[in-house]
Amino acid sequence: MARMVYCIKLNQELEGLDKAPIPGEIGKRVYEQVSKQAWKMFEEHFKMVMNEYRLNLMDPRTDEIFKQQVQQFLFSGTAARPEGFVEPTS
Repeated sequence: MARMVYCIKLNQELEGLDKAPIPGEIGKRVYEQVSKQAWKMFEEHFKMVMNEYRLNLMDPRTDEIFKQQVQQFLFSGTAARPEGFVEPTS
């Protein structure tokens, strides 16, 4: 049976992650309070942030931006799309 969590992002009981997606306290918090569905939403959001700002995963500053985005997107609801972002058309 799937592990269920009350998802802080989606405000409902949903299937939880199989393991912490990142190390440390923030990873533990994500594991305990975020659903698989919300984590997938975050992955798409961060992919957009990475592309818009042309972030380099080898740059240590990207790690800080990632943690900041996790906090803003999943826990505080303050994450915004990068300025000038235009939704792609099909």
